Amino acid sequence: MKDSYSSPLPAAIDELWERRAELSPGDAEARRVVVGAVDELDAGKARVANVGGDGEVVVDERAKRAILLGFRVLGMARSQVGDFQHHDRIPLKSRFEGVRVVPGAIARWGSHLAPGVVLMPSFTNIGAYVGENTLVDTWVTVGSCAQVGKNVHLSGGVGLGGVLEPPNAVPVVVEDDALIGSRSMIVEGARVGRGAVVGAGTILSASMPVIDVETGEELSRGRIPDWCVAVSGTRMKEFPGGTYGLPAVLVLKRLEPGQRHDKAALNDVLREHGVNA
Repeated sequence: MKDSYSSPLPAAIDELWERRAELSPGDAEARRVVVGAVDELDAGKARVANVGGDGEVVVDERAKRAILLGFRVLGMARSQVGDFQHHDRIPLKSRFEGVRVVPGAIARWGSHLAPGVVLMPSFTNIGAYVGENTLVDTWVTVGSCAQVGKNVHLSGGVGLGGVLEPPNAVPVVVEDDALIGSRSMIVEGARVGRGAVVGAGTILSASMPVIDVETGEELSRGRIPDWCVAVSGTRMKEFPGGTYGLPAVLVLKRLEPGQRHDKAALNDVLREHGVNA
């Protein structure tokens, strides 16, 4: 595998992957290897993806394979916490050092929550990584393998899409210091840059054009730049049947690197462009 050089997980995962069709919960040695690998993800000693030195997202395919193998070598089991019962192959997370967990929050084993994270009632799936001092607000979903940086605010109802297959698929990435507005959806391996402010209700997918309103330039597909204010919008396009507006993300303003989010200033930016705060 092309990125195994960077993986801290054992090469035995690749060997198991080649014969995955033969595996079952009865394979004790395979289960030991897979559980050990997913424990490394749970502890934050391994990650599904990182932003490399060239600024591009590098996926650790071996980490993805370990997660997928877990569904083959772990049997269904019933567990209970208080009055809450569940029946699943993947247990709940039990490692919460330095993390504040509000009742109603659910995190699965194999997700990593760094010290200072606050989990309001929300759901964090296996393979996800949430960095230091990030707030996961009420009814947020952090999908499988989504990578969230430090000092991020995921506002109420935000959805970060999950991806497990294929193993080389790039997950959603939200970089340090970003703010994602309420009910926004970041899916299909889309990426939010460092310090970006994403307005409420914005939908960003990997194929979504991101446009600078000052120049009209299409900056990217599926990637909001660092240190900017971006909102949901439309771009008009001619079709044989008429002219229609297709969804887009609009960059309204560039921020100074390191500039903290000032809610009053953000509201002024949105009002200036006729967007509800």
